[in-house]
Amino acid sequence: MSWQTYVDDHLMCDVGEGHALTAAAILGHDGSVWAQSESFPQLKPEEISGIIADFDEPGHLAPTGLFLGGIKYMVIQGEPGAVIRGKKGSGGVTIKKTGMALVFGIYDEPVTAGQCNMVVERLGDYLVDQGM
Repeated sequence: MSWQTYVDDHLMCDVGEGHALTAAAILGHDGSVWAQSESFPQLKPEEISGIIADFDEPGHLAPTGLFLGGIKYMVIQGEPGAVIRGKKGSGGVTIKKTGMALVFGIYDEPVTAGQCNMVVERLGDYLVDQGM
């Protein structure tokens, strides 16, 4: 299965009542894009390095916030070293780290944080199980 299929079929899927994530992507730890939805923001190198630093040292992003394509998200409770969650208004982001990749999901209402978490973390856990 191609990486784009994972994004299209597993991340940008219907999460209930015909709603889906706003944007999604799978990136390598080096920031290289493996696959992304058309709406996924262009990330800056310093945004990727900040995310990797937060996985290595949980809490790194808390003072400054999490930035994706220049948009700031407030970092909220995640799973240290495994999941980073961010909130911005009625939307937010979930990032799951696997052995080789970062799985991103961005959402806005009516999609909830819980729905985004479930979609992103389920795919991330699957990739971890596959050695990815």
